[in-house]
Amino acid sequence: MANRFILNETSYHGAGAIQAIVTEAQGRGFKKAFVCSDPDLVKFGVTAKVTDLLDAAGLAYELYSDIKPNPTIENVQNGVAAFKAAEADYIIAIGGGSSMDTAKAVGIIITNPEYADVRSLEGVAPTKNPCVPIIAVPTTAGTAAEVTINYVITDVEKNRKMVCVDPHDIPVIAIVDPDMMSTMPKGLTAATGMDALTHAIEGYITAGAWELSDMFHIKAIEIIAKSLRGAVANTPEGREGMALGQYVAGMGFSNVGLGIVHSMAHPLGALYDTPHGVANAIILPTVMEYNAPATGEKYREIARAMGVQGVDNMTQEEYRKAAIDAVKQLSTDVGIPADLKDIVKAEDVPFLAQSAFDDACRPGNPRATSVEEITELYMSLL
Repeated sequence: MANRFILNETSYHGAGAIQAIVTEAQGRGFKKAFVCSDPDLVKFGVTAKVTDLLDAAGLAYELYSDIKPNPTIENVQNGVAAFKAAEADYIIAIGGGSSMDTAKAVGIIITNPEYADVRSLEGVAPTKNPCVPIIAVPTTAGTAAEVTINYVITDVEKNRKMVCVDPHDIPVIAIVDPDMMSTMPKGLTAATGMDALTHAIEGYITAGAWELSDMFHIKAIEIIAKSLRGAVANTPEGREGMALGQYVAGMGFSNVGLGIVHSMAHPLGALYDTPHGVANAIILPTVMEYNAPATGEKYREIARAMGVQGVDNMTQEEYRKAAIDAVKQLSTDVGIPADLKDIVKAEDVPFLAQSAFDDACRPGNPRATSVEEITELYMSLL
């Protein structure tokens, strides 16, 4: 079977990259932007860094900010109505995963109106048309939604997250500008950074991994391990490194899938509104221990990329432990909690475990699992 690889048509990287938005919009003949951005970014002037450029260039736009941190079906439905009312012809998504996921769902429904029922997009929906052109401008270094074919929408009525996978939703242009990430508070920087590390590690060991994806994931682990502590301290080098590292991770995992760290994290976001990166970071070491028997020699390369010395002289048991310990140490250093005791209620675990088993990321896990084993993994973190 052939391996498919999908990436942005164009991407810009580095400080000041947002200047390219105007050039691209004008060069492509776009008329009016539908700017998707969450309320806090609007409130604190981050969105204005882009809209000021549009104003200066005389480019028309309509701002849409009815977006929750875990975007809902209602956010998408309202966005579709607002897009139509604005008579826009492209989208600029400014923010983290929430803004970009909302933009993807809106863009898909506009060009594929037969999927107006947002629930019909769950899984791998066979849409026929590329979504409305999206220029994606991440303000967090974690989700890599600007380069992925995935988006996640929360079904509030059912307390679950819907993972949607569609090659037609990938942004045409990604603008990865570390200056847009400089106002992220420490906690958000840490959480999104650990999300990026989870993408890289899960993508590296997932069942669908192959040589091309491995290349991206190992490099992403290396960059993130070197950069996240600095990014949390808000150093320019740390911010720039994380902006690149999370994007490189996205280039890989978008094309090969993830595993049960994400499967277990998604229900926590749906039920408790737990920040996705925090959930991933807490769960990652435990699932790495669980998956180790199914990973061959890959943990040696993870340990090496994490900066562990002397891995070639270690036994398999030693380098697997070293990889897991390095992940735990990074998580501790950036202030992530060590367990789920303050998040999960024991009586909710059966629902969480079933939701995780049903999640679209679960089949990619390198080790076959069950509801019972996922239940045990949750319980071990309480």
